[in-house]
Amino acid sequence: MRELYSTAESILRQTFLGISLSRFAGAFLVLFLSFILKKILNHLFFKVVFPLAEKTRSRYDDLFFQAIRQPAEWLLVIIGFIVAIHVLRLPSQPMDLKGGAISLFKVLVTFDLAWALYNLVGLVETFLEGWVRKTESTLDDHLLPFVRKSIRAFVVFLAFIMTIQNLGYSISGLLASFGIGGLAVALAAKDTLSNIFGSLMILLDRPFHVGDWIKAGDLEGIVEEVGFRSTKIRTFEKTQITVPNNVIANLAVDNISRRPNRRINITVGVTYETKPKQMRQAVNQIRTMLREHPAIDQDFFLVNFTDFGASSLDIMVYCFTRSVVWGEYLETRQDVSLRIMEILDGLGLEIAFPSRSIYIRGGEDRFEPETGQLPREAETN
Repeated sequence: MRELYSTAESILRQTFLGISLSRFAGAFLVLFLSFILKKILNHLFFKVVFPLAEKTRSRYDDLFFQAIRQPAEWLLVIIGFIVAIHVLRLPSQPMDLKGGAISLFKVLVTFDLAWALYNLVGLVETFLEGWVRKTESTLDDHLLPFVRKSIRAFVVFLAFIMTIQNLGYSISGLLASFGIGGLAVALAAKDTLSNIFGSLMILLDRPFHVGDWIKAGDLEGIVEEVGFRSTKIRTFEKTQITVPNNVIANLAVDNISRRPNRRINITVGVTYETKPKQMRQAVNQIRTMLREHPAIDQDFFLVNFTDFGASSLDIMVYCFTRSVVWGEYLETRQDVSLRIMEILDGLGLEIAFPSRSIYIRGGEDRFEPETGQLPREAETN
């Protein structure tokens, strides 16, 4: 037994690359233990952590633990790696093996943390999806993948920069190069970037949704699609207009679909033979008709004799329909107009039309039949 122990001791004292085999054995043991701890942690996640997380109402804790599970397991292995490096006591000559191992450890930790953050973007996406479902616009549905990819790209870029720095290289020149390159890309993609910011403004302000009837400048129609770069509008001539979002974001948008009701504004002209008593009766009866009409909004309406027109006495009828549907609005407007005609007919009033009267001063004896003209002192209107 002593001989076996002595043989084993003599073997472990032997060196390789200036390191005894006993240190190699200790380093291997540390790595082996780190993998065992990785398996134990994996078992704890599946048998303890995940079941507890499933008992809660929130989904976020489930997603959180799923995102960090593998990075946390491999972090134990990375820690075991650096402990094994310390056990080996790597020499600094002829190559700085220890310094290289420490740099490699930093790189591995950087990638592990970046891995965890990359997975946690899914948690952010889930939170944003819940917010997106509450909105009617499809623009945020298009923006959500872009936001997810942008955050993940930022995490990867940050991990790359930190890796370069951990390897001992200066990142100042690299960042300057990225700045110049980014400026060139920004100038080349100016219109694209402006459309992106226009999309963000539409998303935040929400001036319209898909299906809304809008007016924006010379554009008018129904919004069919709100995309990441442009908005598609179907005109009433059934043509489709594609408008860049940076353009529509800078226009005054009149969202007609968001009005609570639709307006009826009618001017009814009756002839000048109408008596004051008849005018009062007409105004009162039209008011009563609107007050009793089931399709007219009762919050506000006006009926008044307003003007002495060129060829008529004008009655203004101003009211709102309960429905905003165009077909129902037209039916209500038609019914109101027909009832006004019935009221005027019942009062013996005539609806005026444009006309001109000619008055001749003087008698027939002043007419000059030879020329067929009136004398100069005759006046016509």
